[in-house]
Amino acid sequence: MKGLNGKVALVTGATRGIGKGIVIALAKAGATVYFTGRTENEYKGAVKLAGSLSETENEVRKYGGMAFGLKCDHTIDLEVEKVINIINTEHGKIDILVNNVWGGYEHFNNGTEFWKEEEFWTIPISRWNSMFDAGVRAHYVTSHLAAPTMIKQNSSLIVNISFWASQKNDRGVAYGTAKAATDKMTATMAYELEKYNVTVISLYPGLVRTESVLAAQDYLDLSNSESPEFIGRAVVALALDSNVITKTGKVCIAAKLASEYGFTDIDGKQPTPLTVETC
Repeated sequence: MKGLNGKVALVTGATRGIGKGIVIALAKAGATVYFTGRTENEYKGAVKLAGSLSETENEVRKYGGMAFGLKCDHTIDLEVEKVINIINTEHGKIDILVNNVWGGYEHFNNGTEFWKEEEFWTIPISRWNSMFDAGVRAHYVTSHLAAPTMIKQNSSLIVNISFWASQKNDRGVAYGTAKAATDKMTATMAYELEKYNVTVISLYPGLVRTESVLAAQDYLDLSNSESPEFIGRAVVALALDSNVITKTGKVCIAAKLASEYGFTDIDGKQPTPLTVETC
């Protein structure tokens, strides 16, 4: 049974990686999914990795789902506004918003590979700009534009993708600060939206087998890793929870949600939840 039939979702930054996995999971659950990205054709985007708007659409069609890719640069507010207007015109609502877009992968074109980077003063300052402009600020702007529509439903969900780096000091200054800002933004958005029954959550993946992670797999232990769609299953479980408002403003760990809601990864495994000590 497709429990999200009739629901409309927007996932930002979904030409590849976690975003793509979330789109697939939501579409499999019956939602009509809109998603954004900059890459229209394989390997023709700013980041030289596999993935494109059309490829994500094609993947969803294999499962009989409905997903529509919209070209959008989330550092340009007018382009984000256009995306929201399209959804409002076609459906008049947004039930689920997943803020996943992230500018931190520009290192493939700018500076050294992230697994070789060390002290913050050796890294291009542009790394900070990309993580905030196309990350934290992009999440804020999309939420700002979507909120007037979402509060009308009296039951909506915003998920901000974050990570344990917000609570650690050894993951890079820019990255840790950006994720800490995301978590604070989640908490304060939740405070203001709770009276409208809009839930806002920070969702922590584990180590996810994205295209960029797989490119660095020689440097990583993938034995407890997660598929991108596993994170999507966590979003689906949250969206199906009629009492999800009790989690508003909180950090949720995808692997813990799997135990709570009883879902597994696509290979049938249930990854061990990371902690601030083990991540």
